[in-house]
Amino acid sequence: MPQLIAPTVRVQTSFLQAMAEFQAEGRGADEDGSAVGREIRKYADRWHDPAVFAEYTAWLRSMTDEEVFGPLGYVPCDNLWYVEGDTYLGRLGLRHRLNDFLYEYGGHIGYDVRPTARRRGHATAMLRAALLYAHREVGIDPVLVTCDDTNTASRRVIEACGGVFEDQREVKLRYWIHAAAGSEALGGAAHGAVGP
Repeated sequence: MPQLIAPTVRVQTSFLQAMAEFQAEGRGADEDGSAVGREIRKYADRWHDPAVFAEYTAWLRSMTDEEVFGPLGYVPCDNLWYVEGDTYLGRLGLRHRLNDFLYEYGGHIGYDVRPTARRRGHATAMLRAALLYAHREVGIDPVLVTCDDTNTASRRVIEACGGVFEDQREVKLRYWIHAAAGSEALGGAAHGAVGP
């Protein structure tokens, strides 16, 4: 069963395949401001090196540490990967608080599903598991989730997870989700629960 886990070197081969899929659809271009895009630009030519990949996963796991993220201007963030066995399916960032930019555009949670794993319910399962984690482990409630106004699939995912539309700011649709209600409905054995 797929689950959210901390970034790990165990899935390096599948992760590299997923990043190649993202690059094939244009991710990583200069105008791609997403975490996937930024990291492709920084690491794509070096991820194949096991030492670099280990350093990369350790860096992602450290993003809840004020000394690491503070100088970069980031907020604390749990970076989680959605995997099934050794197969990397996607990623999710859970930001512990909102700065001005995140309040307007980015929200608490951002996620990506690799192209070959889309349309199978993974995004919905990832978001539901993240809501449970946000409520129980981080104490965030309600949770702000945003998507581009042209991203119909993401809008459906957010609404399926209880998202209540607040407004649109430029190209971003902004939704609030009550994580406590979602976690009560999911219980402790939620599909996609966060693992080690």
